[in-house]
Amino acid sequence: MVFSFFIVSLMAIPSPNQLASAAATFLATLVFRVLGLLPLSLLQRLGVMLGWIGWLVPGTYKRRAARNIAFAYPDAPKSLQRQSMQQLICMFLELPYLWSPRNAHRLSSLISCDEWPLIDRTLAEGKGLILISPHIGCFEMLGPFYSQRHPATVIFKEPRMQWLSTLINSIRLSPQLTLVPANQKGVKGLLRTLMRGQTIGFLPDQVPAEGDGVYAPFFGQPAYTITLVQRMQAIRQTPIFTVGLERLDHARGYHFHVVPMAAPLSEDPAIAAVEMNAALEDMIRRMPSQYLWGYNRYKNPRPAKT
Repeated sequence: MVFSFFIVSLMAIPSPNQLASAAATFLATLVFRVLGLLPLSLLQRLGVMLGWIGWLVPGTYKRRAARNIAFAYPDAPKSLQRQSMQQLICMFLELPYLWSPRNAHRLSSLISCDEWPLIDRTLAEGKGLILISPHIGCFEMLGPFYSQRHPATVIFKEPRMQWLSTLINSIRLSPQLTLVPANQKGVKGLLRTLMRGQTIGFLPDQVPAEGDGVYAPFFGQPAYTITLVQRMQAIRQTPIFTVGLERLDHARGYHFHVVPMAAPLSEDPAIAAVEMNAALEDMIRRMPSQYLWGYNRYKNPRPAKT
């Protein structure tokens, strides 16, 4: 009896990895909470200053960003590289403020949108709505902002670090926003949402797993591109809107850009990928300094999980 109790007690003791993960989650959450108390204007000014420093430091992200910018804008000044780094750091520093529950009521005043009537009318048709966005501006706030008005389900790629996944899931969920994993279970969740006539969202400039995409030009270079958006649209001929959440200068808030696609995507997946990438490029051209240029968009796809 005593021996059994001893074994059970040992099993209840957290492992070193568990303790490290718990400590990392605690510290990250603490930092988030503290940063969330600071004014948004101060956080963005810090982002600009730290972005300057980050741009001066050599590294893989900086080299990749320079290469990708050159693909899209061969004649772009070096300042675009610096600005993109500053915008990236701004996004990281402003999220604690924007994700903080104490600031949730401020989202509607911080973010402007001229296209709510169009979105409302589109949803009233009963076919649902597909939103696609590049990794641009404050893209992490697209779901929380949109779901304040309409329910939405977005596909979500879990971070590799468990502590970060735990932190994100505990902070950025809102009552009308559902996150589903990037697997078959998640696809079923997207389909259920679409059949209810609601909104689903994608960030389709990420490289999907092997077999889940086709190669299509992205700023003139072949990029492995997801085909799930086209397959989802084909089910109910659901309208697709390209969106982006632009960060305005001098902490003046954000603007929610909404651009309906002029026609449904082609039934041919290869042609549809070209059309979708073109729509993403158009959104990026509206605010090129706010795009995540350092992402390895042109890498080969990883093998699909069996």
